[in-house]
Amino acid sequence: MEQISLFDREMPQPLAAKLRPSTLEEYVGQGHLLGPGKVLRKLIEQDQISSMIFWGPPGVGKTTLARIIANKTKSSFIDFSAVTSGIKEIRTVMEQAEQNRQYGVRTILFVDEIHRFNKAQQDAFLPFVEKGSIILIGATTENPSFEINSALLSRCKVFVLQALTTQEIKELLRHALKDQRGFGNQTVQIDDELLETIAVFANGDARNALSTLEMVVLNGEMDAQGAVTVTKETLEQCTMRKSLLYDKKGEEHYNLISALHKSMRNSDPDAAVYWLARMLEAGEDPLYVARRVVRFASEDVGLADPQALQIAVAAYQACHFLGMPECNVHLTQAVVYVALAPKSNAMEVSYNEAKADAVKDLAEPVPLVIRNGVTGLMRELDYGKGYQYAHDTEEKLTNMQCLPDALVGREYYRPAGMGEEAALKKRLEEIKAWKKAHAPTDY
Repeated sequence: MEQISLFDREMPQPLAAKLRPSTLEEYVGQGHLLGPGKVLRKLIEQDQISSMIFWGPPGVGKTTLARIIANKTKSSFIDFSAVTSGIKEIRTVMEQAEQNRQYGVRTILFVDEIHRFNKAQQDAFLPFVEKGSIILIGATTENPSFEINSALLSRCKVFVLQALTTQEIKELLRHALKDQRGFGNQTVQIDDELLETIAVFANGDARNALSTLEMVVLNGEMDAQGAVTVTKETLEQCTMRKSLLYDKKGEEHYNLISALHKSMRNSDPDAAVYWLARMLEAGEDPLYVARRVVRFASEDVGLADPQALQIAVAAYQACHFLGMPECNVHLTQAVVYVALAPKSNAMEVSYNEAKADAVKDLAEPVPLVIRNGVTGLMRELDYGKGYQYAHDTEEKLTNMQCLPDALVGREYYRPAGMGEEAALKKRLEEIKAWKKAHAPTDY
């Protein structure tokens, strides 16, 4: 629970705490929830708040939004941490909330990192949520479907908070330089390019961005008049990394992802890991990289090593659960694996060729033999007539035509014969030889 002592006023607050918004108008980000006419904004403005879960990455304003809701709805606000509290503390808070209810005062209980509570601790909230003693607002960086008890989750509305965009973080940084609570009383010279760098490095985390800004300003070069100049060197020293040439939306973004993709395709794990590090350390969204690796696993590896797709998808999930910097090793594992895997582009080639025919021949009818005759009329029209059930045959094969008449004989999947696809290539050749030997005579 949040406790205030006489000494708290003596302690200097971090910049992020000083600039914490107190109204929806000051709040930056989450326009999909808080924009004009959006559902959460309506609930807040109409004072119809019910228990809810805020799910999103660190530094996107989950705690701030809960405090704004408490102020807007004129409710008693209790800040509760799942890291430092147990059943005993929960009961104490519930008793306080019950007393507030008897006096006609609603209590908003904000539980940070609610996923850290075990089942018994989460269950302790249930009766109080059900009878309205508290309005529970939980904050979590983990997927509520996996981390919150189903009974509690069913009584809460889940709102997904998104990482702030680079532009939104730059807006916060500029505000911090002008606001009297920030550096508005000082003259601070910092190039827009450096603000962009801070915003990119923050990777959607407003708290991280403001902390970095505070550090670089406090360590900037001060002249005789007290004006502070922040240089590129200051930023590099404070962040302990070089400012990498990178723009998430510009040419260099595409240059680097191209370098990563082509290094993996060329089976060069060293180059692939280097380009991966260049992107991640420059602030690229790890989920973007993970999505590209998932695509690569089928586009360039495919059935030559089917496990590549499983590893790539697992890496994506790990990035989603952990975020940076922890997920860098999971992406490295996936990148190295697909770089070393045998290569086949048969999946992409086969689909693109089939797509071309499908678009050109959109009206080609489905052969009657493989249509599903589910009604009497359909059966009268020979839907499904002559259908052969492959499992009824010894070879598990039939000579039934499945392509439209105009495309009979077309081949889309041509295995490259690398890795595990070599066995598939042999199997496909055997299937084709059998079908040729047993081809119907009326073709």
